[in-house]
Amino acid sequence: KRLLASKPNLSGPRAQLFACLLRLGTQQVSPLQLHTGASHAARNHYEVLVLGGGSGGITMVARMKRKVGAENVAVTLVGAGAKQLVIPSGVEWIKARVVELNPDKSCIHTDNGKEISYQYLIIALGIQLDYEKIKGLPEGFAHPKIGSNYSVKTVEKTWKALQDFKEGNAVFTFPNTPVECAGAPQKIMYLSEAYFRETGKRSKANIIFNTSLGAIFGVKKYADALQEIIRERNLTVNYKQNLIEVRANKQEAVFENLDKPGETQVISYEMLHVSPPMSPPDVLKTSPVADAAGWVDVDKETLQHKRYPNVFGIGDCTNLPTCTPRCPARSPSPPRRRASAGSPA
Repeated sequence: KRLLASKPNLSGPRAQLFACLLRLGTQQVSPLQLHTGASHAARNHYEVLVLGGGSGGITMVARMKRKVGAENVAVTLVGAGAKQLVIPSGVEWIKARVVELNPDKSCIHTDNGKEISYQYLIIALGIQLDYEKIKGLPEGFAHPKIGSNYSVKTVEKTWKALQDFKEGNAVFTFPNTPVECAGAPQKIMYLSEAYFRETGKRSKANIIFNTSLGAIFGVKKYADALQEIIRERNLTVNYKQNLIEVRANKQEAVFENLDKPGETQVISYEMLHVSPPMSPPDVLKTSPVADAAGWVDVDKETLQHKRYPNVFGIGDCTNLPTCTPRCPARSPSPPRRRASAGSPA
Protein backbone atom coordinates (compact mmCIF):
# COMPACT_ATOMS: atom_id res chain seq x y z
CA LYS A 1 0.00 0.00 0.00
CA ARG A 2 2.86 2.37 0.68
CA LEU A 3 5.49 3.22 -1.90
CA LEU A 4 8.30 1.81 0.18
CA ALA A 5 8.10 -0.95 2.77
CA SER A 6 10.96 -2.10 4.93
CA LYS A 7 11.18 -5.43 6.70
CA PRO A 8 9.52 -5.74 10.12
CA ASN A 9 11.74 -5.05 13.08
CA LEU A 10 12.27 -8.54 14.47
CA SER A 11 14.58 -7.70 17.34
CA GLY A 12 13.96 -7.47 21.07
CA PRO A 13 10.39 -7.48 22.41
CA ARG A 14 8.90 -7.16 18.95
CA ALA A 15 10.45 -10.48 17.97
CA GLN A 16 8.68 -12.13 20.87
CA LEU A 17 5.37 -10.62 19.83
CA PHE A 18 5.64 -11.84 16.26
CA ALA A 19 7.10 -15.20 17.22
CA CYS A 20 4.10 -16.00 19.40
CA LEU A 21 1.74 -15.39 16.51
CA LEU A 22 3.91 -17.08 13.91
CA ARG A 23 4.03 -20.29 15.98
CA LEU A 24 0.27 -20.78 15.45
CA GLY A 25 -0.37 -24.24 14.10
CA THR A 26 2.48 -25.95 15.94
CA GLN A 27 2.02 -24.81 19.54
CA GLN A 28 -0.91 -23.96 21.73
CA VAL A 29 -2.04 -20.39 22.13
CA SER A 30 -4.42 -20.11 25.08
CA PRO A 31 -6.55 -23.30 24.96
CA LEU A 32 -6.73 -23.16 21.17
CA GLN A 33 -4.73 -24.98 18.56
CA LEU A 34 -4.83 -24.88 14.78
CA HIS A 35 -5.29 -28.15 12.98
CA THR A 36 -4.94 -29.22 9.38
CA GLY A 37 -8.07 -31.27 8.93
CA ALA A 38 -10.24 -31.41 5.82
CA SER A 39 -10.91 -28.04 4.20
CA HIS A 40 -14.31 -26.43 4.58
CA ALA A 41 -16.59 -25.18 1.85
CA ALA A 42 -14.77 -22.64 -0.28
CA ARG A 43 -15.58 -18.98 0.16
CA ASN A 44 -17.71 -19.25 3.30
CA HIS A 45 -15.40 -20.75 5.94
CA TYR A 46 -11.65 -20.75 6.42
CA GLU A 47 -9.38 -22.09 9.08
CA VAL A 48 -7.42 -18.83 9.00
CA LEU A 49 -8.87 -15.59 7.66
CA VAL A 50 -6.57 -12.59 7.29
CA LEU A 51 -8.10 -9.13 6.99
CA GLY A 52 -5.81 -6.82 5.05
CA GLY A 53 -3.28 -7.53 2.33
CA GLY A 54 -0.45 -5.17 3.17
CA SER A 55 3.05 -6.38 4.02
CA GLY A 56 1.94 -7.62 7.44
CA GLY A 57 -1.16 -9.40 6.19
CA ILE A 58 0.67 -11.10 3.32
CA THR A 59 3.43 -12.22 5.71
CA MET A 60 0.79 -13.86 7.88
CA VAL A 61 -0.85 -15.47 4.86
CA ALA A 62 2.45 -17.00 3.76
CA ARG A 63 3.17 -18.31 7.26
CA MET A 64 -0.32 -19.72 7.76
CA LYS A 65 -0.24 -21.37 4.32
CA ARG A 66 2.75 -23.39 5.45
CA LYS A 67 1.04 -24.32 8.71
CA VAL A 68 -2.49 -25.24 7.62
CA GLY A 69 -2.39 -25.47 3.81
CA ALA A 70 -3.26 -22.88 1.21
CA GLU A 71 -6.82 -24.13 0.79
CA ASN A 72 -7.53 -23.28 4.44
CA VAL A 73 -6.36 -19.67 4.25
CA ALA A 74 -8.03 -16.57 2.78
CA VAL A 75 -7.14 -12.88 2.67
CA THR A 76 -9.25 -9.80 2.04
CA LEU A 77 -7.64 -7.20 -0.17
CA VAL A 78 -9.25 -4.38 -2.14
CA GLY A 79 -7.77 -1.60 -4.22
CA ALA A 80 -4.56 0.34 -3.59
CA GLY A 81 -3.08 -0.99 -6.83
CA ALA A 82 -2.51 -4.41 -5.28
CA LYS A 83 -1.95 -7.35 -7.59
CA GLN A 84 -2.78 -10.98 -7.09
CA LEU A 85 0.84 -11.84 -7.81
CA VAL A 86 1.85 -10.79 -4.28
CA ILE A 87 -0.54 -13.29 -2.70
CA PRO A 88 0.91 -16.75 -2.02
CA SER A 89 -0.33 -19.25 -4.57
CA GLY A 90 -3.35 -21.31 -3.66
CA VAL A 91 -4.61 -18.89 -1.01
CA GLU A 92 -8.12 -17.59 -1.57
CA TRP A 93 -8.25 -13.89 -2.42
CA ILE A 94 -11.54 -12.38 -1.27
CA LYS A 95 -12.03 -9.38 -3.53
CA ALA A 96 -14.46 -7.56 -1.28
CA ARG A 97 -14.40 -5.01 1.51
CA VAL A 98 -15.10 -6.01 5.10
CA VAL A 99 -18.08 -4.05 6.42
CA GLU A 100 -18.76 -5.84 9.72
CA LEU A 101 -16.92 -8.05 12.21
CA ASN A 102 -18.89 -10.44 14.39
CA PRO A 103 -16.33 -12.13 16.65
CA ASP A 104 -19.05 -13.62 18.87
CA LYS A 105 -20.07 -15.79 15.92
CA SER A 106 -16.55 -15.99 14.42
CA CYS A 107 -17.57 -14.45 11.12
CA ILE A 108 -17.32 -11.30 9.03
CA HIS A 109 -19.61 -9.68 6.47
CA THR A 110 -18.42 -8.16 3.18
CA ASP A 111 -19.80 -5.40 0.99
CA ASN A 112 -21.05 -7.93 -1.55
CA GLY A 113 -23.42 -9.43 1.01
CA LYS A 114 -21.42 -12.52 1.94
CA GLU A 115 -20.88 -13.95 5.41
CA ILE A 116 -17.53 -15.66 5.88
CA SER A 117 -16.72 -17.63 9.00
CA TYR A 118 -13.35 -18.56 10.40
CA GLN A 119 -11.65 -20.60 13.07
CA TYR A 120 -8.92 -18.00 13.52
CA LEU A 121 -8.91 -14.37 12.48
CA ILE A 122 -5.83 -12.17 11.96
CA ILE A 123 -6.62 -8.47 11.64
CA ALA A 124 -4.01 -6.54 9.66
CA LEU A 125 -6.04 -3.63 8.30
CA GLY A 126 -3.43 -0.94 8.86
CA ILE A 127 -4.32 2.67 9.54
CA GLN A 128 -6.78 4.94 7.76
CA LEU A 129 -5.75 8.16 6.02
CA ASP A 130 -8.24 10.96 6.77
CA TYR A 131 -7.31 13.73 4.34
CA GLU A 132 -10.93 14.90 4.37
CA LYS A 133 -10.52 16.04 8.00
CA ILE A 134 -8.43 18.92 6.65
CA LYS A 135 -10.63 21.56 5.04
CA GLY A 136 -9.79 21.86 1.35
CA LEU A 137 -8.55 18.28 0.99
CA PRO A 138 -8.39 15.95 -0.79
CA GLU A 139 -9.68 18.14 -3.63
CA GLY A 140 -6.75 20.50 -3.06
CA PHE A 141 -4.37 17.92 -4.50
CA ALA A 142 -5.70 18.82 -7.94
CA HIS A 143 -3.61 21.99 -7.65
CA PRO A 144 0.17 22.12 -8.08
CA LYS A 145 2.73 22.72 -5.31
CA ILE A 146 1.13 20.24 -2.90
CA GLY A 147 1.78 16.54 -2.32
CA SER A 148 1.74 13.76 0.25
CA ASN A 149 3.98 10.69 0.44
CA TYR A 150 1.36 8.77 2.41
CA SER A 151 -0.83 8.07 -0.62
CA VAL A 152 0.05 6.40 -3.91
CA LYS A 153 -2.24 8.98 -5.54
CA THR A 154 -0.26 11.98 -4.31
CA VAL A 155 3.35 10.85 -3.78
CA GLU A 156 4.37 11.84 -7.32
CA LYS A 157 2.97 15.31 -6.68
CA THR A 158 5.56 15.72 -3.92
CA TRP A 159 8.34 15.04 -6.42
CA LYS A 160 6.77 17.42 -8.95
CA ALA A 161 6.52 20.15 -6.31
CA LEU A 162 10.22 19.67 -5.50
CA GLN A 163 11.21 19.86 -9.16
CA ASP A 164 9.11 22.97 -9.77
CA PHE A 165 10.21 24.80 -6.61
CA LYS A 166 11.65 28.26 -7.30
CA GLU A 167 11.69 30.24 -4.07
CA GLY A 168 9.65 30.72 -0.93
CA ASN A 169 8.32 28.53 1.87
CA ALA A 170 8.60 24.75 1.74
CA VAL A 171 6.18 23.59 4.45
CA PHE A 172 5.99 20.12 6.00
CA THR A 173 3.35 19.00 8.50
CA PHE A 174 2.76 16.47 11.28
CA PRO A 175 -0.90 15.81 12.25
CA ASN A 176 -2.60 15.84 15.62
CA THR A 177 -3.35 12.10 15.50
CA PRO A 178 -1.52 8.78 15.71
CA VAL A 179 0.45 8.22 12.52
CA GLU A 180 1.99 5.44 10.47
CA CYS A 181 5.77 5.78 10.59
CA ALA A 182 6.19 8.81 12.80
CA GLY A 183 9.58 9.60 11.26
CA ALA A 184 8.29 9.94 7.70
CA PRO A 185 6.95 13.52 7.98
CA GLN A 186 10.45 14.65 9.01
CA LYS A 187 12.25 12.37 6.59
CA ILE A 188 10.74 13.97 3.49
CA MET A 189 11.76 17.37 4.87
CA TYR A 190 15.39 16.29 5.21
CA LEU A 191 15.32 14.68 1.76
CA SER A 192 13.86 17.85 0.28
CA GLU A 193 16.48 20.03 1.96
CA ALA A 194 19.21 17.84 0.48
CA TYR A 195 17.57 18.05 -2.96
CA PHE A 196 17.42 21.84 -2.74
CA ARG A 197 21.14 21.92 -1.93
CA GLU A 198 22.00 19.58 -4.80
CA THR A 199 20.02 21.67 -7.28
CA GLY A 200 21.24 25.08 -6.09
CA LYS A 201 17.88 26.13 -4.68
CA ARG A 202 18.65 25.95 -0.97
CA SER A 203 19.35 29.65 -0.50
CA LYS A 204 15.91 30.43 -1.92
CA ALA A 205 14.04 27.94 0.28
CA ASN A 206 12.64 28.70 3.73
CA ILE A 207 12.03 25.21 5.12
CA ILE A 208 9.33 25.00 7.80
CA PHE A 209 8.26 21.95 9.83
CA ASN A 210 4.94 22.56 11.60
CA THR A 211 4.21 19.74 14.03
CA SER A 212 1.26 19.20 16.33
CA LEU A 213 3.64 17.68 18.87
CA GLY A 214 5.58 19.40 21.60
CA ALA A 215 8.96 17.89 20.74
CA ILE A 216 10.85 16.91 17.62
CA PHE A 217 11.29 13.35 18.91
CA GLY A 218 10.21 11.33 21.93
CA VAL A 219 13.60 9.81 22.74
CA LYS A 220 16.05 12.40 24.07
CA LYS A 221 19.11 10.83 22.44
CA TYR A 222 17.54 11.08 19.00
CA ALA A 223 15.87 14.41 19.72
CA ASP A 224 19.25 15.95 20.58
CA ALA A 225 20.77 14.61 17.36
CA LEU A 226 17.87 15.90 15.28
CA GLN A 227 18.02 19.31 16.92
CA GLU A 228 21.66 19.53 15.87
CA ILE A 229 20.71 18.70 12.28
CA ILE A 230 17.94 21.28 12.41
CA ARG A 231 20.42 23.94 13.52
CA GLU A 232 23.06 22.95 10.98
CA ARG A 233 20.60 22.99 8.09
CA ASN A 234 18.81 26.15 9.21
CA LEU A 235 15.36 24.58 9.41
CA THR A 236 12.42 26.23 11.17
CA VAL A 237 10.39 24.02 13.53
CA ASN A 238 7.11 25.24 15.02
CA TYR A 239 5.52 23.10 17.75
CA LYS A 240 1.85 22.55 18.63
CA GLN A 241 0.80 23.69 15.15
CA ASN A 242 -1.91 21.56 13.53
CA LEU A 243 -2.87 21.84 9.85
CA ILE A 244 -6.64 22.46 9.66
CA GLU A 245 -7.13 23.93 6.17
CA VAL A 246 -5.43 24.09 2.79
CA ARG A 247 -6.35 26.89 0.38
CA ALA A 248 -4.67 25.31 -2.59
CA ASN A 249 -5.87 27.91 -5.09
CA LYS A 250 -4.06 30.58 -3.04
CA GLN A 251 -1.15 28.34 -1.94
CA GLU A 252 -1.99 28.94 1.71
CA ALA A 253 -1.93 26.56 4.67
CA VAL A 254 -3.88 27.33 7.85
CA PHE A 255 -2.62 26.06 11.20
CA GLU A 256 -4.27 26.05 14.61
CA ASN A 257 -2.23 26.70 17.74
CA LEU A 258 -3.03 23.71 19.94
CA ASP A 259 -1.94 25.62 23.04
CA LYS A 260 -4.48 28.33 22.18
CA PRO A 261 -7.48 26.64 20.51
CA GLY A 262 -9.11 28.87 17.94
CA GLU A 263 -5.93 30.86 17.27
CA THR A 264 -4.80 30.30 13.68
CA GLN A 265 -1.89 31.23 11.46
CA VAL A 266 -1.85 31.37 7.65
CA ILE A 267 1.39 30.44 5.88
CA SER A 268 1.89 30.92 2.16
CA TYR A 269 3.79 28.12 0.50
CA GLU A 270 5.73 27.41 -2.66
CA MET A 271 5.64 23.74 -1.70
CA LEU A 272 3.47 21.90 0.84
CA HIS A 273 3.85 18.30 2.01
CA VAL A 274 0.85 17.05 3.99
CA SER A 275 1.04 14.22 6.50
CA PRO A 276 -2.68 13.51 6.93
CA PRO A 277 -4.66 12.84 10.09
CA MET A 278 -4.99 9.10 10.63
CA SER A 279 -7.31 6.80 12.55
CA PRO A 280 -8.35 3.16 12.89
CA PRO A 281 -10.22 1.88 9.80
CA ASP A 282 -13.92 2.74 10.03
CA VAL A 283 -14.93 -0.92 10.12
CA LEU A 284 -12.98 -1.36 13.37
CA LYS A 285 -14.06 1.78 15.22
CA THR A 286 -17.45 0.42 16.27
CA SER A 287 -16.50 -3.26 16.17
CA PRO A 288 -16.53 -5.50 19.26
CA VAL A 289 -12.80 -6.11 18.71
CA ALA A 290 -11.93 -2.43 19.25
CA ASP A 291 -10.92 -0.65 22.42
CA ALA A 292 -12.48 2.66 23.43
CA ALA A 293 -10.31 4.53 20.92
CA GLY A 294 -11.13 2.21 18.02
CA TRP A 295 -7.92 0.16 17.85
CA VAL A 296 -7.88 -3.66 17.90
CA ASP A 297 -7.52 -4.55 21.58
CA VAL A 298 -4.69 -7.08 21.80
CA ASP A 299 -2.34 -8.42 24.45
CA LYS A 300 1.05 -6.83 23.86
CA GLU A 301 2.93 -10.06 24.63
CA THR A 302 0.99 -12.43 22.37
CA LEU A 303 -0.94 -10.25 19.86
CA GLN A 304 -3.99 -12.26 20.94
CA HIS A 305 -7.22 -10.34 21.43
CA LYS A 306 -8.03 -9.67 25.07
CA ARG A 307 -11.64 -10.90 24.81
CA TYR A 308 -11.74 -13.15 21.74
CA PRO A 309 -9.03 -15.86 21.97
CA ASN A 310 -9.31 -16.88 18.30
CA VAL A 311 -8.69 -13.30 17.10
CA PHE A 312 -5.24 -11.76 16.64
CA GLY A 313 -4.12 -8.32 15.48
CA ILE A 314 -0.90 -7.00 14.00
CA GLY A 315 0.46 -3.64 12.93
CA ASP A 316 -0.98 -0.15 12.90
CA CYS A 317 -4.60 -1.15 13.48
CA THR A 318 -3.81 -2.43 16.99
CA ASN A 319 -3.34 -0.68 20.32
CA LEU A 320 0.16 -2.07 20.82
CA PRO A 321 2.38 0.31 22.85
CA THR A 322 4.80 0.99 20.02
CA CYS A 323 5.59 4.51 21.25
CA THR A 324 3.91 6.23 18.31
CA PRO A 325 2.01 9.43 19.06
CA ARG A 326 -0.99 7.36 20.13
CA CYS A 327 0.86 6.83 23.42
CA PRO A 328 -0.14 9.08 26.35
CA ALA A 329 2.92 11.31 26.03
CA ARG A 330 2.07 11.91 22.36
CA SER A 331 5.75 12.01 21.47
CA PRO A 332 7.10 11.10 18.05
CA SER A 333 9.06 7.89 17.67
CA PRO A 334 11.64 6.33 15.38
CA PRO A 335 10.17 5.02 12.12
CA ARG A 336 8.52 1.67 12.77
CA ARG A 337 8.35 -0.24 9.50
CA ARG A 338 7.97 1.99 6.53
CA ALA A 339 9.85 4.94 5.13
CA SER A 340 8.68 8.04 3.34
CA ALA A 341 8.81 7.64 -0.41
CA GLY A 342 10.10 10.93 -1.79
CA SER A 343 11.62 10.49 -5.24
CA PRO A 344 14.82 12.43 -4.41
CA ALA A 345 15.89 9.47 -2.26
